[in-house]
Amino acid sequence: MFKKGTKAYSVINFKCPKCQEADFFTHRFTFNPVKIGKVHDTCPKCGFKHMIEPSFFFGAMYVSYALFVAIAVALFIITKVFIGLSLLQSFISIIVLLLLLGPFLVKLSRIIWSNMFVDYEKQS
Repeated sequence: MFKKGTKAYSVINFKCPKCQEADFFTHRFTFNPVKIGKVHDTCPKCGFKHMIEPSFFFGAMYVSYALFVAIAVALFIITKVFIGLSLLQSFISIIVLLLLLGPFLVKLSRIIWSNMFVDYEKQS
């Protein structure tokens, strides 16, 4: 399921969706807002141009929104129903978790968006 050649492999390992060998992002992990979503212009391994068209990654905002909402709803249910925190405490825990996961979710949404449009091509 997570073998090379699958979209899941590319998403989980943050690899180029075309060759799945080179890193998709220029920086592994950072809280620097300028570097968070910085993608290589072209893949260092296969030469694939990651910015398929101008403003290509604006579509990743929809994926990012869905990820943020899903995590917020899940955390609200966990903190309110199962743990029994007050409404204010639940919202504070949601805000803190989303701030901490923000950089990761931005990167995740970009790699998911790219994998929706690019298929793996085995290198010979």
